[in-house]
Amino acid sequence: MVDSSIPTLNTWVEVPKNSDFTIYNLPFGVFKNKKLSPRIGIAIGDKIVDLSILDQEGFFSSFFLPEGVFLKDSLNDFIALGKPQTRKIRERVQQLLLEDNEELKNHSARGKVMVNRKEAEMLLPVKIGDYTDFYSSIEHATNVGKMFRDPENALLPNWRHLPVGYHGRASSIVVSGTSIFRPKGQFKDPDMEKPAFGPSRRLDFELELAFITGKPTKLGDSVDVNEAEDHIFGFVLFNDWSARDIQAWEYVPLGPFLGKNFGSSISPWVVTLEALDPFRVSGPVQEPEVLDYLKSKGDHSFDINLEVYIQPDGSKASKVCTSNFKNMYWNVAQQLAHHTVNGCNINVGDMMASGTISGPTEDSFGSMLELSWKGTKPVKLEDGLERRFIEDGDTVIMKGFAEKDGIRVGFGEVSSQILPAKS
Repeated sequence: MVDSSIPTLNTWVEVPKNSDFTIYNLPFGVFKNKKLSPRIGIAIGDKIVDLSILDQEGFFSSFFLPEGVFLKDSLNDFIALGKPQTRKIRERVQQLLLEDNEELKNHSARGKVMVNRKEAEMLLPVKIGDYTDFYSSIEHATNVGKMFRDPENALLPNWRHLPVGYHGRASSIVVSGTSIFRPKGQFKDPDMEKPAFGPSRRLDFELELAFITGKPTKLGDSVDVNEAEDHIFGFVLFNDWSARDIQAWEYVPLGPFLGKNFGSSISPWVVTLEALDPFRVSGPVQEPEVLDYLKSKGDHSFDINLEVYIQPDGSKASKVCTSNFKNMYWNVAQQLAHHTVNGCNINVGDMMASGTISGPTEDSFGSMLELSWKGTKPVKLEDGLERRFIEDGDTVIMKGFAEKDGIRVGFGEVSSQILPAKS
């Protein structure tokens, strides 16, 4: 339930109905436009609050911030200030945007502070040092196990005991709006005598969320599961593109490689943990009981609605999936605790993705692999079209938002078009 102590907030900024970027949200991102160099902003409605101008005009004078901290092409240095400081900045902006606060509303710099979002180009919000992908949806793991292993014993023996994950490629993570080229690689179907090489024939999306770390650790140290959220700055939508045919041939014995590292797409606005606090829920019951280092207190799951659309080139967008982040078996605190329990250090700006977020019903499966059940059942789209996997020219759009008791906090979207493989 939403904390009853949270007041109703009204803003002098015009916020369209059903906007993801309400006064309750205020996510951070990096933007530029024809007149402005890269800088840090906060989204509200159809506007971006230019934090560098607020800083220059003295609105943050009591915080003693490093000079030029908002005139950066990533959030890393800002995040590194620490949660107490970044939280104060967000709360100060929220205060300035309240309807009865005239500090900014009637200030001569208001026109420079409030930038039109439609005129801005969004950049990758963080410089990602390392990227880890988890495998934390029991529905997804069960579905994949049924397809590729034993339908009666779909989950691997370790799955209920630890958050399974692997280290991915950070250099190919791109911001929403960046096209992805169809990857090439080796593949071998069961009926093929030997492997072949060429563009992937089974390109897929994976519906995920990812958290960004905001507090580093030293090599050899571990993060306690009940202190893990101190190290998490916020979340983005994450599309972990997957070439299923390449992946199926290469992943034994070491795991995903060329089938995954060609690209992942993220949304540009980082939604803070503080903004998501009202949407906390208890996670699924974990059986058998987990080991002590994974026993977390309190609610670390979040009720976030998720949607996936496929838009073929020249056609309408069709919703193909409706899921929810609360379905995840392993929560973010457990993921980070397990990631570091062996002494692995983390840095500011590391990205850790949830793994495919599938729900219990067929329309909540978070990948085409599941929606088309390994390509055996075509997914119906608008205009009489259908898909088993993603084709060239298709744009995949993911959206996410939490909403309860009149409070809405959303992520916007992550959208990318698939281009033909390069020759």
